[in-house]
Amino acid sequence: MKIKKNDMIMVIAGNDRGKTGKVLKVFPKTSRIIIEGINLRKRHTKPNQKNPQGGILEKEAPIHISNVMILDPKTNEPTRIGAQIIIDEKTGKKKSARVAKLSGDMIQ
Repeated sequence: MKIKKNDMIMVIAGNDRGKTGKVLKVFPKTSRIIIEGINLRKRHTKPNQKNPQGGILEKEAPIHISNVMILDPKTNEPTRIGAQIIIDEKTGKKKSARVAKLSGDMIQ
């Protein structure tokens, strides 16, 4: 899975198309992610100890990973992700890094 927690993404399909947000949680088995402030659903709750008033709460619902694109760190536009092998100079070990196809910058 190419998208990870805390990545900045843009929704490219669905009701929230064009909105951007930070990834809060990733579900690799079902290829879904939860994004901060996107795909909000209302949940009616009874009063309980945590929420003594009860009422209607808004909560983020998962969205399929195919409906989002990661934002390029340099241009802040949606981009595809590639992989690049980097050799660590101190240890000599190979590491794989995510790279934005648009600008070629590494994605943290």
